[in-house]
Amino acid sequence: MALHRASIIAATTVLAAAAGAAEAQTESADQQIAAAVSPLPEGLRAGAEVRALIDGALATVRDGSNEMICLADDPAREGFHAACYHRYLEPFMARGRELRAEGKTRPEIDAMRLAEIDAGTLEMPSQPTALYSLSSDHETWGEAAGMPADASGLYVIYLPYATTESSGISVQPARDRPWLMYPGKPWAHVMISR
Repeated sequence: MALHRASIIAATTVLAAAAGAAEAQTESADQQIAAAVSPLPEGLRAGAEVRALIDGALATVRDGSNEMICLADDPAREGFHAACYHRYLEPFMARGRELRAEGKTRPEIDAMRLAEIDAGTLEMPSQPTALYSLSSDHETWGEAAGMPADASGLYVIYLPYATTESSGISVQPARDRPWLMYPGKPWAHVMISR
């Protein structure tokens, strides 16, 4: 009888621990998703696809119903960084991740992607598309915000091949106004700091 009772107590304890671990994982996944979509405007968050690193590979942790893809923070890296971009940018972004994984440098990646875009083997949107990101050097979380309290935002609007002449946007970097990065390139984009 004592052995039977001890077995029931042990089984109950194991089940309770497993349920607690499952609840912690769910909360952790929910927190990861909330942090991943935090760069987006409120109206785009619920429908965004979310991807995260799982065992070193990027995997979808939540399917999306709108045009946005969000990449969750990599917990293995210092600080915090989450980014969300329009689905049309995915081939360009995926190719960049692939080339970085091969150990290519930024200039090599840019040259290879440009050659592939010019050859028509890498798709790049022809219309304006958006990217939203939040970054912080710290991981001190603001409970209400669901992200680091000191996170700074960056909004990017891709305007393929835009130049100062075609857009009226300066190429001079600034924190107090939009500026154009990579003018004349297929991935020319307007940078807007928040």
